Amino acid sequence: MNAQIERRDVLIAGAGLVGLALAAALARNGMTVALFDRQAPPSSGDPALWDTRVYAISPGSAAFLQRIGAWQALSCERIAAIESMRIVGDQGATLNFSAYELGERALAWIVEERALRSALLPAIHVAGIELVTDAEFGSLAWSATEGTLTLVDGRRFTASLVVGADGLHSWVRQAAGIVAEPRSYGQQGVVANFDCELAHHGCARQWFRTDGGVLAWLPLPGRRMSIVWSAPDAQAHELLAMSHDAFTARVAEAGANALGALRMITPPAAFPLQSLRLPTSIAHRMALVGDAAHGVHPLAGQGVNLGFGDAQALASVLAERGPVGDAGAPILLERFARRRAEPVLAMHTVTDGLVRMFGPRMPWLKTLRNVGLSAVDRLPIVKRALAQSALR
Repeated sequence: MNAQIERRDVLIAGAGLVGLALAAALARNGMTVALFDRQAPPSSGDPALWDTRVYAISPGSAAFLQRIGAWQALSCERIAAIESMRIVGDQGATLNFSAYELGERALAWIVEERALRSALLPAIHVAGIELVTDAEFGSLAWSATEGTLTLVDGRRFTASLVVGADGLHSWVRQAAGIVAEPRSYGQQGVVANFDCELAHHGCARQWFRTDGGVLAWLPLPGRRMSIVWSAPDAQAHELLAMSHDAFTARVAEAGANALGALRMITPPAAFPLQSLRLPTSIAHRMALVGDAAHGVHPLAGQGVNLGFGDAQALASVLAERGPVGDAGAPILLERFARRRAEPVLAMHTVTDGLVRMFGPRMPWLKTLRNVGLSAVDRLPIVKRALAQSALR
């Protein structure tokens, strides 16, 4: 009970990708940080194996990761550029995006979670950051000037600002009294990786299916791809129960055999798809980032990019605070919340809207949504506007 209190400028609960990036950004701005993870750091794994967890990193997120020293640490052999994207509606309507037409090197880069984490870890091994692993959270309390995190083993840490980067079911969010339960989409995200007979040429493909699901094929380096099949719960269980050969055949058929014969290189796994929308992402001396602050459907591939956007915005607000020396000052937290409100709301609106629009099977709605998809494809100004928000 009399353990010495360790003081920092900022405490970050959660050492996932967003927490790691935020800690690195804050330290480069001269702030002291304690970063907590409830688990020990995962092993780097066998480099010959491919991680089923992949992310589509936008150019804006890549630029942020480069500024904190992580992007350039990635091996070029583990990154694949999305140079074009083809979206197909459930009646065959198409919408196409091209990085070349938008004046970009790539629409996004596909990166494995394991590779990205390995690139971020050296970025936090700098002065000003302490990584506390196997940290079992005990309690979180606030005074007028600081927040204090007490671990179950008795260690105590205090700071002007506490950041929750601890995922969709955030312990920090609950401790701060922000009550919100994620809402299920009634779908599972089924993921797996494959070798392909044909080259993908950097093209990502996405199909809105007649059963309400969404299938995405994402390019990996070489003739490989990763899939994310957002399938209704019953269908997801059916897919996972299949033999590997049967599952591979189903994936190839669902994608119209666009890349020829497939060979599975990582077994399928699944995770529940949930939405989280909060009334606020800040409280007294507390801010939420990443999945702790919002949960969106993966059909747009923007979940981790929203999280990196949170980290970049919070680090920028604190770096630009001028004469306000208090990192947890209400004026700074409100500035951060305003900066993130519009992009988060816009992404929620787009992803929820697409899920709702392509879910019902009424014939008239099916025709309407496919006509709309084709119409957008013929309007370059509209396409550019849609792409720019995702790129940045």
